[in-house]
Amino acid sequence: MVEQFTKQYINGTWKIGSSSKTIDNYNPYTGEKIFTIQSANKEDLDEAFQAASEAQPKWANMTVAEKQGYFQKLIDVMLAEKDTIIDWLNKESGGAYLKSMIEFDSALGIVKESMSFPTRIHGTILPSIFPNKENRIYRIPKGVIGVIGPWNFPFHLTMRSVAPALATGNSVVIKPASDTPVTSGLIFGMLFEKAGFPKGLVNVLVGRGSEIGDEFVVHPIPKLISFTGSTEVGRRIGENAGRNLKDVALELGGNNVMLVLKDANVERAAKAAVFGKFLHQGQICMALNRIVVDKEIHDEFVQTFVGLVSQLKYGDPYDKDVFVGPVINKEQVDRIMKDVNESIAQGAKLIHGGKVDGCLMQPTVLVDVTNDMPIARNEIFGPVAVIIKAEDEAMAMDIANDSPYGLSGSIFTEDRHHGVELAMKIETGMIHINDQPVNDEAHVPFGGEKDSGVGRFNGEWAIEKFTTVKWIGVQSGYREYPIF
Repeated sequence: MVEQFTKQYINGTWKIGSSSKTIDNYNPYTGEKIFTIQSANKEDLDEAFQAASEAQPKWANMTVAEKQGYFQKLIDVMLAEKDTIIDWLNKESGGAYLKSMIEFDSALGIVKESMSFPTRIHGTILPSIFPNKENRIYRIPKGVIGVIGPWNFPFHLTMRSVAPALATGNSVVIKPASDTPVTSGLIFGMLFEKAGFPKGLVNVLVGRGSEIGDEFVVHPIPKLISFTGSTEVGRRIGENAGRNLKDVALELGGNNVMLVLKDANVERAAKAAVFGKFLHQGQICMALNRIVVDKEIHDEFVQTFVGLVSQLKYGDPYDKDVFVGPVINKEQVDRIMKDVNESIAQGAKLIHGGKVDGCLMQPTVLVDVTNDMPIARNEIFGPVAVIIKAEDEAMAMDIANDSPYGLSGSIFTEDRHHGVELAMKIETGMIHINDQPVNDEAHVPFGGEKDSGVGRFNGEWAIEKFTTVKWIGVQSGYREYPIF
């Protein structure tokens, strides 16, 4: 199977990439090279988009029963290949076993939800201002969708675009992240091939951003580009797409906050914060970046939180007792530690962790942090917890909104109604009362505000995003015109 994944998947065929450049795939825990793949170039990209364009109309015209039959086969194949998928998530993305299980189940949920889409796409008939006429509004596929997959939750977050796009009658071309070419890309070729989907409907291209990144977005065939990743890259994609009048679905960075109010259940808040901070080493767009605690319970919370963090096992993701595995690569480790060290120099205090061994970082806790320090201002995307003391609720709210990001969030309070009132005032696309912010349910709208993205995924919102509407006016009797 490793040999299969050293090839591109275009029009139902596994082929060597045409570029002279290569991409190495490394295990972030061991540092060992898993394989080298010959990159795709612009000719490969054009071939993939052409194949997707040719396959899409026939797929769109299949019956609901036929489409759902393919999705049922996909579910069966995913269940049969579950161990293989989890194994690749462990060795390629550094995901601990629990995280990989959560990711698989989330992706499976997306496929099951998407399977219902063919029966949920509907139009409407509107009256006309003219006699003997009706206005029929149809919802139809956009055509070819370009999906750029991420490296952090690679399988689920790529499937979150691929399955809904197909279920609404589109075809797809996937460009996976270079750090996870299998789990955010090539494994989809294997799964959809085994499920018997028509050739050309799903294509996967592994290539360098410098060679095909911009071309992937500006190519004339795809009608929508779906991207999950950093705000910096998402902004470039949005600019390129806008110049070419293409639609986008952008799920970008986050600087998610948990407010722990003075009436909160401290133990429950601390347990939730540990999970929401350290799941997959904090390499999740929804992960906690800032934990803001009312001064009246600050010390109690810190003591409880650190006690729980000290119990977390970190290390080899193949060890099922490990919760915190490696960061994806050394570049990310260096970036995180730079923000940690600069924040300590500005007055933050390290009270737990701080050790680094290769890509493995010990779960780390900083207190005495202010919102203007690098570790609070920037998206961490690593296993570093930041605790900020708030003088009162008003200060906590100011801190929550003092960020260009607005993806997810959390509020802990025993007064749920008041929690909702505060949640309505926080500028974020998603927020949870008495729960941590890492939540993604296949039927609930997922997306952010401000620099955290554009559009919503999941459920009926995905149906709307991956389709367009067509107005067909039907005149039942001939119309008289005022010029004759």
